[in-house]
Amino acid sequence: MISKFSALYVGQIELDNVGLHGTPADERRYPNERLVEAFQTAKDVAQHMDELGYYALWTAEHHFQHEGYEVFPNLILLGTWLATQTQRLKFGCAFNVLPMWHPIRLAEDYAQADIMTGGRVIMGVGRGYHTREVETFGAPMLDNKANQELFEEQMEVLLKCFNEESWSHKGKHYTIPAPVEYRGYKLDKITVVPRPVHLPVELWQPVASGKTLPYIAQRGIKAMVTLNGERIFDQVVRAYQAEAAKAGRPLALGQDICWGVGLYLADSIEEAVQRVEPYHDERYKWFAPFGFVRYADEEGRSWGTPGAPARIPTIRDGVAQRAWLCGPPRHVIDQIRDFESRYPGLEHMMIHWAEGMAPKEFKEQLAWFARDVMPAFTGPR
Repeated sequence: MISKFSALYVGQIELDNVGLHGTPADERRYPNERLVEAFQTAKDVAQHMDELGYYALWTAEHHFQHEGYEVFPNLILLGTWLATQTQRLKFGCAFNVLPMWHPIRLAEDYAQADIMTGGRVIMGVGRGYHTREVETFGAPMLDNKANQELFEEQMEVLLKCFNEESWSHKGKHYTIPAPVEYRGYKLDKITVVPRPVHLPVELWQPVASGKTLPYIAQRGIKAMVTLNGERIFDQVVRAYQAEAAKAGRPLALGQDICWGVGLYLADSIEEAVQRVEPYHDERYKWFAPFGFVRYADEEGRSWGTPGAPARIPTIRDGVAQRAWLCGPPRHVIDQIRDFESRYPGLEHMMIHWAEGMAPKEFKEQLAWFARDVMPAFTGPR
């Protein structure tokens, strides 16, 4: 049953002139004093969510974004700081872009955060999707096969760091430890210090395609499925369950999945749609060119494939696809309960903060949702 409610803040500043006909995404450029405002916003929203009883605030790692959409370069550092400003809220990494890290450094940073926050930082990894970021850091992005190969070897190293007291690794990209003498003896194993104290490490990864599912499901990595149309969401959930079963992990349908949705509460569906529309459109002005339109037509064909729509979606598309929940609290409760009944193992729901929405308005939405929607799922059943 759904009982853990979170929000995703990718790190946008308060943007001006938003909407489909507002400032083009590539023409946005903000000075540093504006870009750093996102850190105070993260603190304000985290404290607000903590008081309201939310489970976690997820943030996203990105680099070089003078456009102001995603400005957090280090999620573990951010989560550790935010934990000092709050009491109970957890902080999820959605996601540490692994090809831009050395896996041992990432493991050490996470372990230290795990210790210092009492287990309140949630680990998440991804392969990246911005060529400007990944390629500039010297890792492959344009060559998808090379990116995947590097990522999978890095994951081997990362999991050894978490789960083995002493270990070695020899692969295409990493030889660990280095073949050198140390204090008169030859190294054959290393011990990462410290290791996390909350084990096993809860590890999440985004699901953007069916190709990712066997890899993560068979390794016990949890799947975040965000702003997908209901047909595609259903396909992912069922495929994840099937792949986990192949590895001897029998799961209830929806277990180890986070369902991410857009949300706007108002007194009517139409009012909610009209109010959130410019924020929704601002999001897709930035994200659609990266391929983040995960809807399917009535025949089950993904948007962008032959015969299916190949355009930037509207908010009404999102509502029809049930990727966006818009309307009064009772309507939203009914929508969530419908998903809950279909996927009995589903525990996690995450609200996506639409990029064009001002922080004050998003905090109002979080408060309304916590007051009039969450108790239907977190209280007595």
